[in-house]
This record gives sequence, structure tokens and C-alpha cells, in this order.
Amino acid sequence: MDSLTQITLDIRTLVEHLLISVGENPSREGLKKTPERVEKAFQFMTKGYQEDVDDVLNKALFPIDYDEMVIVKDIDFYSLCEHHLLPFFGKCHVAYIPNGKIVGLSKIPRLVEVFSRRLQVQERLTVQIAEALETRLQPQGVAVVVEGFHLCMMMRGVQKQNAYATTSSMLGEFRNQQKTREEFLQLLRHNVRRDVRE
Repeated sequence: MDSLTQITLDIRTLVEHLLISVGENPSREGLKKTPERVEKAFQFMTKGYQEDVDDVLNKALFPIDYDEMVIVKDIDFYSLCEHHLLPFFGKCHVAYIPNGKIVGLSKIPRLVEVFSRRLQVQERLTVQIAEALETRLQPQGVAVVVEGFHLCMMMRGVQKQNAYATTSSMLGEFRNQQKTREEFLQLLRHNVRRDVRE
């Protein structure tokens, strides 16, 4: 039996035990396939462990003479809180100032996906995205802001449905130059999409 098959069987067995422990019958009609469905869902929600940042980014790095801010806003993400295995989700905003090379724009959401599809805390997720871009691009600066709603805070514990967390990681020019940081934050507050389309 290979290791992947063993992990799959272990997850299904654990789910069966979980159902029994909460007072359910895993053999009843609605739950017969639940262990299999949960196993597939967890494989998808944690697929970031099987993805490599370098594979995502390296084939999309391009030399260019451009040194103005590049921003990709409103990147939807979904992740799992490592403390309760409950989802948290929201928006991620990423900016960088090139230093001789850029990355394909579609790769930034892919990078967010790699790190968010793991067991996470929002603070680490924010830093990992920023540090990955800094390491591979060596830009003048990187900024990442993440806004997240956490079900572990919404549906249990304090049960505050409208509370969300904001985290940031500012590196290089975004950390050292207040004007650069303020420009980025101002652009986040200003929705320019309608202006661009008109």
C-alpha cells in the first residue's frame, strides 16, 4: 500500500470516528459517503503543500525597464485556520516596485493560492506572500495587505459575524519610505476599476 493510499484511508477512518464521537451514525444514508467527500475536500483545501513557489513564478519572470508600483487588488482567497481547522477567507492586495524584472500578473493570485491552501494563520500567510516575492523578484519593495473573515471567530467563540482581521507586510521601499507606503494604502482605498473601464 503506497503512502497516499494510506493517508486517504486514515482521513476517512478519522472522519468516521469523528461522526461517531458527535453522536452520529456514519452508516446512515446521508453520511455513507461523507468520509470520502471530506477526504477529497481536505485534499483540495490543502493542495498548497504539493505546489512549489518556484514552479509557479520562475517561468514568468521578465526583464523590463519599469520602476513604478505594480498592484494587484482584491485577490479572493480561502484558507483553513490551523487552530480549529475552520475556514477563513477574504481579500489579498499585493504591490511591488520592480527592480529590473516583473512577474506575470496572473502569477500573483497563483502565489496567494499556494500559501492560502495550507493550514494557516493570517499573519503568516501575509508574510509568506511578501517574502516569496521579495526573494524571487528582488524588487525595490513589496507590500501585502490581507483582510480576512474567520469562521472560528464568527460561528464559535466570540461569535462576532462582522469582525474581520487586517494584516500587512511591508518590505523595502514600502517599509522605509512613508510616502510610498501611503501611496499604496491610498490606492487600496480608492476603487479605480470603474474609472479604467469608462
